[in-house]
Amino acid sequence: MSRIYLKIPVERAGALIGEKGGTKVELEKGTGSSIEVDGATGEVVIEMDASSGTRDPSGVLKARDIVNAIGRGFSPERAFRLFTDGQMLEVIDLKQALGESRNQLQRIKGRIIGEDGKTRRIIELLTGTVVSVYGHTVSIIGEYDEIIVAKEAVAMLVKGAMHGSVYRYLNKEHAELKKRKMSLWEERPALKEVRPREAEGGEDPEGVD
Repeated sequence: MSRIYLKIPVERAGALIGEKGGTKVELEKGTGSSIEVDGATGEVVIEMDASSGTRDPSGVLKARDIVNAIGRGFSPERAFRLFTDGQMLEVIDLKQALGESRNQLQRIKGRIIGEDGKTRRIIELLTGTVVSVYGHTVSIIGEYDEIIVAKEAVAMLVKGAMHGSVYRYLNKEHAELKKRKMSLWEERPALKEVRPREAEGGEDPEGVD
């Protein structure tokens, strides 16, 4: 697939383009793609940039995911997490569960966001994902296992579960996610022995946005 056509909300076109076109240029360089954005209609065309010298279509697919993420309300900084291998985008359409009721949609969005954004922040903190609630969608960026947990938390809120129950579920799954990551880390073959003095200078991994 060398060319992809997308449409994002018109009000998100400016975020995709960025100041003086900076966001679009950064995305093009990072994916080896050429991107055209129609600010009046929100239509986007992505194709491989012949001048980049690459014939790998995976860059176009990655650009598609990042464009979709920005279109679903993520800031470019958060959407650019998708440059990292293993990071995925999941978009949940609330209309599939709620129908066309505008009042119901607003109520459920409020439950997912929480007072002053509390619930959304807790979902992000305990799953390692980033979450955007925009229009009639909830979008999640993270690793596969993290997204599964975040999706279930959102589903519980949509079905009317108490926030306390959702937080208990997230805390339990947070511990399981940590165990799995520790297990994967322990199974990796040692590349070299690190002397104590070298280890003292290590830095913690970057936290969630």
